[in-house]
Amino acid sequence: MITVQFTYLTGLKRDIFSNPQLVGSWNNWVPTPMTPMTGDDGCPAFTTTVTVPDDRAGEMHRWGVRFAGPGGSNTWGINLEVNDANAQDRNRRVTFPAAGETAGERYYFTYARRLGAQKSYPPDGGPPRLRFSLWAPHASEVAVVFGRTDNGYITNSGDGTDPARQAVPMQPVGGGIWEGVPAGHFSDYVGVPYMFRIKNAQGTTVYRTDIHSRWQIGRGEHNPDGGTWDGHPDSLDGTVSCSVVIDQDVVRKEFEPTTEPPALITDDEFWAREFTPGKPVPSRPNDLVIYELHIGSLGYPDTGPGTLDDAMGLLDYLTSLGVNAVELLPVSEFSGTLAWGYGDTHHFVIESSAGGRDKYKHFVRECHRRGIAVIQDVVYNHYDGNAERAQWQYDSTTPEQNIYYWYEGQSSDYPFPAGGYLNNGSSGYTPRFWEEQVRQLFISSAAEFVEEFHIDGLRVDLTQAIHRDNSLNANGYGVSAANQFGAKFLREWSRTLKMLRPSVLLIAEDHTGWDAVTKLPHVGGLGFDTTWYAAFYHSLIGDANTEAARVLREAGFGHDGPLPLQSFASELLMTRTGKVAYHESHDEAGNAENSARTSLVAVNRAPLVGGTRACAEARCRVVAALSILSAGTPMFFMGEEIVAQKAAKYNTISTSKEDLHGERAGAGAKMFRYYQDLIRLRRSNPAAKSHHLDVIHAWNPSRVIAFTRREGSNDLLVIACFRNTPYWDGYVIDTSSDRLPSGWWQETFNSDAGFYGGSDVGNFGAVIPVSNGRIQLRLPANGLLVLQRR
Repeated sequence: MITVQFTYLTGLKRDIFSNPQLVGSWNNWVPTPMTPMTGDDGCPAFTTTVTVPDDRAGEMHRWGVRFAGPGGSNTWGINLEVNDANAQDRNRRVTFPAAGETAGERYYFTYARRLGAQKSYPPDGGPPRLRFSLWAPHASEVAVVFGRTDNGYITNSGDGTDPARQAVPMQPVGGGIWEGVPAGHFSDYVGVPYMFRIKNAQGTTVYRTDIHSRWQIGRGEHNPDGGTWDGHPDSLDGTVSCSVVIDQDVVRKEFEPTTEPPALITDDEFWAREFTPGKPVPSRPNDLVIYELHIGSLGYPDTGPGTLDDAMGLLDYLTSLGVNAVELLPVSEFSGTLAWGYGDTHHFVIESSAGGRDKYKHFVRECHRRGIAVIQDVVYNHYDGNAERAQWQYDSTTPEQNIYYWYEGQSSDYPFPAGGYLNNGSSGYTPRFWEEQVRQLFISSAAEFVEEFHIDGLRVDLTQAIHRDNSLNANGYGVSAANQFGAKFLREWSRTLKMLRPSVLLIAEDHTGWDAVTKLPHVGGLGFDTTWYAAFYHSLIGDANTEAARVLREAGFGHDGPLPLQSFASELLMTRTGKVAYHESHDEAGNAENSARTSLVAVNRAPLVGGTRACAEARCRVVAALSILSAGTPMFFMGEEIVAQKAAKYNTISTSKEDLHGERAGAGAKMFRYYQDLIRLRRSNPAAKSHHLDVIHAWNPSRVIAFTRREGSNDLLVIACFRNTPYWDGYVIDTSSDRLPSGWWQETFNSDAGFYGGSDVGNFGAVIPVSNGRIQLRLPANGLLVLQRR
């Protein structure tokens, strides 16, 4: 008889899958129960054995696993698709061995505990050992070498290794993976720096970091290779320094340790008191008001990078503001310290200069205790441009063997070696998405954010660069296979995360308008819940060079001529499709060409003094309300609430920090109060966060736009006026239809109120009649009113 043992490994510490059953084509997909077990990684796994007659040797069959999980009782457990650009099937293949032989098939749901420096639990139940694993398919020799804790850097010639610790030879175990187990227990190595010493395809010895590392030594920006360095590990750039062995199953008990060594508790104990009764963390997109936050831009007036300590110090501020979600710019390991993070090298590492993984967990837990969801930006369309000891030429200098980068054909096909790399319309070369190992790197790191760090959502940077814009470096020609594999990756990524937690919010920065982005993977979609709505921003604000309406930019010129509100109305209506609508983001707060902070766009970049500042703030209040009261999920970039003026550029972070706390109590106090009340209106009124939105009036010459928001019998009327003088004698909106229901309407919110810094022009809470779709009311200059039907 032929025997095949099938093992399904989750790579997750949580035991979330049950009733596992193996199915395969060898017996017409009749289920075979699988036995739950604990894998050698200490995570839940399942196994079963199949026997078939000897005469079936050499047969090839498809197989998979079904189980009950968070997503349902009959979930198909194969989250990855077959490695074919034109196919979306999700099954594995097995070939029966020769007569009388035994074979094994293993499937990894995630690689979260497979590669890197991981615990390995012996069958006898003894203390865990340390197992090093890495993917280096072109290497001829691999060993682990250990660095010194007082140094943390190993040179390209091998200097800096710890003479007290012998190198650990690694052996190939199949699929290009190498493994090695040093003597002793796992606990003997916690905190020890290490690197991989690789003899690459050219026979040259190179030193590489662990791509699946959980901690990189160093929180500075120094690369000792060719540069000056003080020899202290803290000043190292983590992208080139040693990786560090850590125990992923414990957390520092205190955010800022008061003992040495720091007190540690188990992960389970740490998360046991994660939530506060009566303060639920929101999960539905339309319940959110998102504050986009760059941790590195905190810490005013210090010119160094802001940290998670600063972020913790901002939580009272955010709670008072009323936002219930923070979207963090990338926190995975990146070059330097004063950066936005949109170029990662180690996707499982929390940037050390920000405070590292334990402080990140404390931050997430404290957000949850306050009812604030955490959304994390992640970047998969390219790597750090200077990944010399990470992804770049990991085990070979031959371009077509550069295992983390997509290279089309052979280097001999091009007049210059870089010709075969792919550009993706963003920055950097395209990752090798046809390689399952590369897709698993990104998928498993996202799974770690959800499982280990408990984040509530992920926003993927520029997804169109992954599924649409890949082109050959040699001539700019499109490469359809790369786009197809990019789409495959995004389907696998979203599918995996929804299997782990169906409520996780998945946001795409996608400007293509492709409807498949938010369709489910089983119908060919990419599986995102929503997308950023850049067209809304460009139409409403319009500082960047686009063909959009650019309402605020046009208003900023100061004239009283027509404004393109009718064009903006079409974008406002599109927010009904559930997009993330924003009036400022990190991209447009000074980084994009010609862009600036909203307050400056509002007055054509004039200095904000006297009446000019008053005018700027009035217009800022209007555009903020048009965004926050839209039918989309509202978001805004840090500082809008205190009239931020400094351009937020990726390369001027040290000099562009805003004094959030100081301005809140000073010149920005009235705007902060305005945002408080506006956010409270959005969150508390069902009509304000519904998907209903009907633009009932938009007239360019009058510079007035009006729309209704409705949920059941709850009706709101929002009217925005960009005219530079009030409509003292009343402005008439006449729909001549039931689009504006008859009855009594009361003004409940006025952006021109004196306590917001306005002129107190309005209807003073008056109850105003509507008959036959007609209403007449006084409108403030550069103001916005909200009326509630009584």
